[in-house]
Amino acid sequence: MYGFESLTFNVHGGYLEAIVRGYRSGLLTVVDYNNLCQCETLDDIKLHLSATDYGSYLQNEPSPLRTATIVERCTQKLVDEYRHMLAQATQPLSTFLEYITYGHMIDNVVLIVTGTLHERDVHELLEKCHPLGMFDSIATLAVAQNMRELYRLVLVDTPLAPYFSECITSEDLDDMNIEIMRNTLYKAYLEDFYTFCKKLGGATSEIMCDLLAFEADRRAVIITINSIGTELTRDDRRKLYSNFGLLYPYGHEDLAVCEDFDQVRAVMEKYPPYQAIFAKLSYGESQMLDKVFYEEEVKQLCLTFEQQFHYAVFFAYMRLQEQEIRNLMWISECVAQNQKSRINDGIVSIF
Repeated sequence: MYGFESLTFNVHGGYLEAIVRGYRSGLLTVVDYNNLCQCETLDDIKLHLSATDYGSYLQNEPSPLRTATIVERCTQKLVDEYRHMLAQATQPLSTFLEYITYGHMIDNVVLIVTGTLHERDVHELLEKCHPLGMFDSIATLAVAQNMRELYRLVLVDTPLAPYFSECITSEDLDDMNIEIMRNTLYKAYLEDFYTFCKKLGGATSEIMCDLLAFEADRRAVIITINSIGTELTRDDRRKLYSNFGLLYPYGHEDLAVCEDFDQVRAVMEKYPPYQAIFAKLSYGESQMLDKVFYEEEVKQLCLTFEQQFHYAVFFAYMRLQEQEIRNLMWISECVAQNQKSRINDGIVSIF
């Protein structure tokens, strides 16, 4: 018991907590995944999903199906559920739900800017953007030549504006600067979300701060591995790490000087929660790192449903649904490309 949440939580949050727990019961089970893995065609996948919550979203799709169509319709289900919850929410839950979409906004900004840099068609790029990360002026991102213009012309009126204070430079946009911008924005976003959850207090604060700390540590490891062998200096690398998490601050100092994956592994094995994660990987094997991190995240997200009277269940459901969509995309691609022998390599089971 963290306080008196149970006395007042249901006044504003009870209905939506019941809704999100109902949504959660509709997530695919291990039995569903086993059946999906036996499918021979994308139409077989559609047939199996017709008996799940995805049924109404796929029923009118004509054959032959494409993987992109399945992913798009499943994502639409997530968007509809999110918008229903947001429409019913009151403060501070509505702000909490809005924070969940800021990561998608950052990814959309980076997608548009990177695509424009490589002379891709803007309309084609907009179709690939995540629906939860859309905002009114997103199409005009294509006109920006540097960070300062990006902020002044487009992002000043979006929720991402406060996060750009550390990004605004007059340097031209190139692949390296865009990736630095993405990670700087994510750092500012995660720190802001962490501070907001701290202020909420109670079970929400405790559970969400642990989930966000794990996300910050995961990003620190990924940034380190991706920057090995690049022009990024140790000081620049350290600036991209979030100022909280289990690795903060001493783990960040160690990660900043790592030169290869085994050195990263040695740093992470000093921390018991991450020792178990890296024990699943062979030495020098970094390809499966994303999957083992996703598996650990799913375990933590599932545990949030063991408690009541907190907002972390909304965050957990959105993340679990996104993982489910990644699983469906992987299964669909393996079936479409006749690579069923690899189908279990990319599936992260949820329940």
